[in-house]
Amino acid sequence: MNESFLTDEQREVLKVATQNADTLSSSPISPKTLLSEHQLKVPAAGKAPTAGIAVRHVRRSHSGKFIRVKKDGGGGKGTWGKLLDTDGESHLDRNDPNYDSGEEPYQLIGSTVSDPLDEYKKAVVSIIEEYFGTGDVDTAASDLRDLGSSKYHPYFIKRVVSMAMDRHDKEKEMASVLLSALYADVINSTHIRDGFVLLLESADDLAVDILDAVDILALFLARAVVDDILPPSFLTRAKKTLSESSKGFQVIETAEKSYLSAPHHAELLERKWGGSTHLTVEEVKKKIDDLLKEFVESGDTVEAYRCVRELGVSFFHHEVVKRALILAMESRAAEPLIMKFLKEASEEGLVSSSQMIKGFCRLAESLDDLALDIPSAKSFYQSLVPKAISEGWLDASFSNLSNVGGEVQVEDSKLRRYKEEVVTIIHEYFLSDDIPELIRSLEDLGAPQFNPVFLKKLVTLAMDRKNREKEMASVLLSALHIEIFSSDDIVNGFVMLLESAEDTALDILDASDELALFLARAVIDDVLAPLNLEEISSRLLPDCSGSETVRMARSLVAARHAGERLLRCWGGGTGWAVEDAKDKIQKLLEEYESGGVVSEACQCIRDIGMPFFNHEVVKKALVMAMEKKNDSVLDLLNECFNEGLITTNQMTKGFSRIKDGLDDLALDIPNAREKFYFYVEFAQGKSWLLPVFSAQLSPAMVVAST
Repeated sequence: MNESFLTDEQREVLKVATQNADTLSSSPISPKTLLSEHQLKVPAAGKAPTAGIAVRHVRRSHSGKFIRVKKDGGGGKGTWGKLLDTDGESHLDRNDPNYDSGEEPYQLIGSTVSDPLDEYKKAVVSIIEEYFGTGDVDTAASDLRDLGSSKYHPYFIKRVVSMAMDRHDKEKEMASVLLSALYADVINSTHIRDGFVLLLESADDLAVDILDAVDILALFLARAVVDDILPPSFLTRAKKTLSESSKGFQVIETAEKSYLSAPHHAELLERKWGGSTHLTVEEVKKKIDDLLKEFVESGDTVEAYRCVRELGVSFFHHEVVKRALILAMESRAAEPLIMKFLKEASEEGLVSSSQMIKGFCRLAESLDDLALDIPSAKSFYQSLVPKAISEGWLDASFSNLSNVGGEVQVEDSKLRRYKEEVVTIIHEYFLSDDIPELIRSLEDLGAPQFNPVFLKKLVTLAMDRKNREKEMASVLLSALHIEIFSSDDIVNGFVMLLESAEDTALDILDASDELALFLARAVIDDVLAPLNLEEISSRLLPDCSGSETVRMARSLVAARHAGERLLRCWGGGTGWAVEDAKDKIQKLLEEYESGGVVSEACQCIRDIGMPFFNHEVVKKALVMAMEKKNDSVLDLLNECFNEGLITTNQMTKGFSRIKDGLDDLALDIPNAREKFYFYVEFAQGKSWLLPVFSAQLSPAMVVAST
């Protein structure tokens, strides 16, 4: 054992000494005696005899007493404590010259660090809400400018559109107007682009809360393109970054196909939510008249141009041209000012070349009416055109246009009288719904060469009225086609309508859609054959709005259940449900089969009034012949075909439906296939079917039937 280790006796003495350390100074026993009684003896090892533990922990106080102290010099009465004693409470005196505030105790307090983007988003919400309430574009622009943080402006774009999407049309229009007003002033093209990218990326989330989010966002996107704050190329680039299954991709598809590709899409989009000017066409015309009159009185070109720009209808500037020229005709004193006005408007780009040409064209079309009030109208116009071309503010191509077609040329008096008469006849028809009376009135006019003109006038007048008149016009066309109009009359009339579609759209904003419905309805009613649409399209310019209308009509006709839908597009003439029609067809066939008269059966088919559904007559007649082994119904079909009651198209469609359902029929009628091909041969011999139907019958099918 090492000699430096304490013995058991020494440990016991040390324990007792420690327990009594606090009472040493007050003990009745002399310290000297206590020490002598508990003297520690360390075995000799060359060390001083006082080198024990107890000796090292005994100090002499200022009073001369020996005091037992704690190890490391801490604690004990009359001692200073150890060097780093933190057991006791410390107190800082702020009046102490050596006071250091850094020694004050401190406590860490948690604090949320604000995100600048979150602050920006909260601020723009209040700006947008205030704008929707006041409509003050200038205040909104000022507040957004004062907000700073231009790097966050894409989030403003996203917020204003997303907030407007869930509100009324008024707020949607206000949002589009605000974006256009802020563009190039407070926000730039990059902000607009990035803002719409954010919107497209969040389209799936928006669709959760807004059911028609895709359509509304597509409108905002198309409107931004029309307002020239987004380039059309944005759609192509953005589409590449989106998944085809995403709502954002659908938004771009809808914007391209439903809105930006439609004829006159700019005018339609500007008016979709009420229009940026909140003006009707008539109100715009009145404002144009007022600003032109004020210009003639003041001669202030700058102010006049400012008023034209404020109207915000660049697509309608041709009306400015037309009305300015009429004003010059009415007041020769104003002619120099008007010519200066138009020339400088063209040079400054206020009125585009196409709008200038269109204005002259519209003036030319109304020359006959103008000449009644202004005798010199035609001579003025004839002298004006070469002058405008020579001065460079009317494109030279107009001189070629003015010599093509009958719309710009002076119409003869007979045609003018005819137009006046048929307008009266059509108005009377809309009031009386008397088709026989109308037909008699047309026959009394004795001008069958103008039948296409009648069709154009009928449809044009109906388009500007309610659905009742549109339905009446379609019903009348069916009657006229049977009675006095040839297929060429119908085709030529629709060609005339489509050639003037752009002008019609100036007064009837959805004219293209309405014309497409009239065309498709004419096909369904067998007034036009499907091939006639190809003929009509071939007679129109490839890129004109009329060609687009024909394509739209083809799509309507090709859709599923097109017949039923198109017959009901304006409420329907008969109001029959399809199931009701099927029941009536079944009953009239059963009555005929039991001994009825052919003429009565044909009349019953006419009374149903659903010519687009006559293929159902063919189908049910053939099924009845198979089931009852009675081919007499073929005589009824033959009579219907000879009278033109059931057309080749409807006959072919009926046979096609039987062919498609042969497998099911064979379950109930074992010889259905053989009977069907017998009927096909009979129909081909009677020229009931289109050649394309025979081509669809494969040789294998014919062999199998035999």
